[in-house]
Amino acid sequence: MNEDMNKIDKFIIRDCALVVLATGKRAQNLRELRDFLHDVSRECIYYHFWSGLLRPRFQDPEYHNDFSVWAAHSLHDKELAEKLAIINPTDFSDLDDLRNEVIDILEEALDNVEYPPWVKSDAQFEFVKSQIVVFNTNRTANNPEELKDQIAEMSAGSIFFHFIDAQRRNENSADDFSNWLVNFGDEYQQLIRQIDEIDPYFAPLTKLRTELSKVFENYFNTVY
Repeated sequence: MNEDMNKIDKFIIRDCALVVLATGKRAQNLRELRDFLHDVSRECIYYHFWSGLLRPRFQDPEYHNDFSVWAAHSLHDKELAEKLAIINPTDFSDLDDLRNEVIDILEEALDNVEYPPWVKSDAQFEFVKSQIVVFNTNRTANNPEELKDQIAEMSAGSIFFHFIDAQRRNENSADDFSNWLVNFGDEYQQLIRQIDEIDPYFAPLTKLRTELSKVFENYFNTVY
């Protein structure tokens, strides 16, 4: 490692939590859900797809977003729930494209029913958004090998912040690990490619942490 690389800033490990903010918008049937989806903020779309990774899921973990959970447990429409559950938000270039995909699926479902079923008032879909609160962990990494050792010890919130939320936060839509590794030149391009191959959506954060840790471990075991 040359002198310039020694001047690279440390990787500062953060943790985070999501503070839920009510919007006051509630849907009691499928038509209302579709109509509200046209107008709610992008932050709502983000929350209802991604926040479940930071919230414990006690029911049917195969339903990966709040829309599919509501379709399954409030509307009791398993077919619709499954169509919504297989949406992977990483397949869409932005949150508006993701929003439109959900709307299209709801439109198709509405075309197949004359009267959309209603749910009780206590089972309405409540649109919420969130604000991310970031914490300093007082942990850092001076180089990629130190980062490798830190990843296995990171909290779920740290993984969410640096690997998932970073892809929304960073202009190049990359995670924080990859963006930091780029500073070291071409040496870690293979590692960056391997990180990029990890799907961040369908696995819990603990499994995602294990996958990231394994990629780093395998890389350094192979190189060194």
